[in-house]
Amino acid sequence: MKRKNHKQFSATIFLLALFAMTSITFAAPVKIRLGTLAPNGSSYYKHLQAMGEKWKQTPGGGVSLTIYPDGTMGSEADMVRRMKLGQLQAGMVTTTGLSEIEPAVAGLQSMPMAFRTLEEVDYVGEKLQPILEKRLAEKGFVVLFWSDTGWVRFFSKQPVVSPDDLKKTKLFVAANRPSEENIYRSAGCNPVPLEVTDILPNLQTGLINAVPLPPSIALAIQVDNAAPNMLDLNWVPLVGAAIVTKKTWDSIPPEGRDALRKAAVEAGKLIKADGRREGMESVEAMRKRGLKVNLITPAIEAQWLQIAESVYPKIRGITVPTDIFDEVMGQLKTFRGTQAGAKK
Repeated sequence: MKRKNHKQFSATIFLLALFAMTSITFAAPVKIRLGTLAPNGSSYYKHLQAMGEKWKQTPGGGVSLTIYPDGTMGSEADMVRRMKLGQLQAGMVTTTGLSEIEPAVAGLQSMPMAFRTLEEVDYVGEKLQPILEKRLAEKGFVVLFWSDTGWVRFFSKQPVVSPDDLKKTKLFVAANRPSEENIYRSAGCNPVPLEVTDILPNLQTGLINAVPLPPSIALAIQVDNAAPNMLDLNWVPLVGAAIVTKKTWDSIPPEGRDALRKAAVEAGKLIKADGRREGMESVEAMRKRGLKVNLITPAIEAQWLQIAESVYPKIRGITVPTDIFDEVMGQLKTFRGTQAGAKK
């Protein structure tokens, strides 16, 4: 009798262990819907796809990633709202979208001509990102990776060389960004708030005739056909990140998170490298089909810097929180001092 009970007990344990193993092996993948303005077929989109393929293989059942490019989920503000409602679980957005969650992120981008080189962008990013990730986490979002696409340039119908030229234009600014609109207005410009997806049709109708964009994005949506002039001035870097809601992140088995983050960070590095390279290549591609690149002299560049610095009081403590603005300026001073010392 005891032998029979012992056999039944052993069989029960075996079945429970087998069920547990089967449950782990065949666990349903976590489903993540990711929205972005990145164009379908672009290098950004392809790197997200490659990341998604790696996510399928992660321990704990894997993650199924569905990407919605081209702004099909609305503006970046719309995407953030959808994430908060659970309609999307992730997004690859610029600081415009990230600032909807945490205004401090604007310190990576919304300070015209504060950054002189991409090396400065990288240096300040490395210092600020841990702070920003903590603040975003407190708001319910986990950063998967940071990236950028190089410099934003001004594209226009008529040549823009000096700040006075820009003041004569009808300049696109992102919708739902009143602080940015006020900054341009205080600098004497005529900002017109629109969604990014509305840029091209409104260039064609004349509602706007100038737009700040990275060259790679300008080429992708063929802005140069309607605005065949580009100012050769590094205005601001276009910085962004891929984020996922903390609720979704916490639902992913712990054993899979390291692999997910590793694949995401790799994708972010590739997006940055390609974005910066494509920025330069895109200018040449557009130049071959008629884009005119308007160069500036040191004297004209000084005028632009004067205009940029004149709006810093409107940015500090309004668009960019005071502590972050001061941190950016302090880190830039440290970096430049180190660079100058190295050259001696």
